[in-house]
Amino acid sequence: MSRTDSVYLPAIIKGFGVTLRHFFTSFGQSKFSPSKTSRTMQYPEERRENMPVLEGGQNVSNFRGVHRLNRDEKGRVKCVACMMCPTICPARCIHIQAAESPWDDREKYPAKFEIDELRCIYCGMCEEACPVDAIELTTEYDVVGLSRQEMVFDKEKLLQVYDVTIERKPM
Repeated sequence: MSRTDSVYLPAIIKGFGVTLRHFFTSFGQSKFSPSKTSRTMQYPEERRENMPVLEGGQNVSNFRGVHRLNRDEKGRVKCVACMMCPTICPARCIHIQAAESPWDDREKYPAKFEIDELRCIYCGMCEEACPVDAIELTTEYDVVGLSRQEMVFDKEKLLQVYDVTIERKPM
């Protein structure tokens, strides 16, 4: 190593130059870099709706948003209360109480189905574990609650999310 390399002064000056370049180019359309655009999104005015999409309508990104409970072709809840999703959930945020089904095509259905959206880590394991594709993660990301209890989604609220997002293809 030479004497200048051992002082680390050239590396410090080079790093300071990179910092200054990023500082001046982060303002978007500036006089220093007119060709670059700002990467900052102004959230309430600009929404993240421009996610890349494949030909089949599926989202390319691995974005996971709020859960929804799917309905079958007869409009009933698709869940068969097999307890796979609460078993595999690492955050333990899914709670199901099974009851005997009033319909002939299944043994059980969820009398109570709750997901604590504040406790959830949105890993998608519940979606992967479900044998009947009853639970899915949507691309909705701006759910707000004024209290902790409002963020515990019960069966009716999860089915309402399904009704709102039925037109949009889930991931």
